[in-house]
Amino acid sequence: MNKNKVIVVFSGGQDSTTCLFWALKKYDEVEAVTFDYHQRHSEEIQVAKEITSELKVKHHILDMSLLNQLAPSALTREEIVVKDGEAGGLPSTFVPGRNLIFLSFATILARQIGAKHIVTGVCETDFSGYPDCRDVFIKSLNVSLNLSMDDQFVIHTPLMWLDKSETWKLADDLHALQYVRDKTLTCYNGIRGDGCGDCPACKLRKKGLEKYLIEKEN
Repeated sequence: MNKNKVIVVFSGGQDSTTCLFWALKKYDEVEAVTFDYHQRHSEEIQVAKEITSELKVKHHILDMSLLNQLAPSALTREEIVVKDGEAGGLPSTFVPGRNLIFLSFATILARQIGAKHIVTGVCETDFSGYPDCRDVFIKSLNVSLNLSMDDQFVIHTPLMWLDKSETWKLADDLHALQYVRDKTLTCYNGIRGDGCGDCPACKLRKKGLEKYLIEKEN
């Protein structure tokens, strides 16, 4: 095992791309893994391919189509409307078990490639209320995965306690703000860069960027 090798769970969005730049600065060897679960937009896979190619990061794409079959949501079914949760409920974009499965398979892959570290862009500060983005879940899963493989992997969440403006600041500190803004795909409607501007993901991203740019000027 290489103690300075990492695998990044990578979707090609703002958060995971920021995490990829973070990992490239911190670790000697970096690889990325993207999960194809027949998500709403295949463009997400293409963006992930392009970014990893440009940054010269070895890229793994794993077939997770079974998740699509098991977990209908606005991210796996075009006929389900993207909307926020009502009365404290979960948004229609929640995919049950997604991070549980993704991090489990990322750790299995880490074992095969000799990496000790796994990075994911989940966040509990500015998020949609997904239970599998919480710090307590990540820590619990980390323990379970280590017990299951009798090993000492470490799951890192560099964005866990950052709001979106602070995530933009991190990208800027990594000299990657414009790259992240132009190249990534966060939009639920599959539009790169600043996106459609109307979906929940775009609104959150835009609000954070505007706040950071104001703070930067001052």
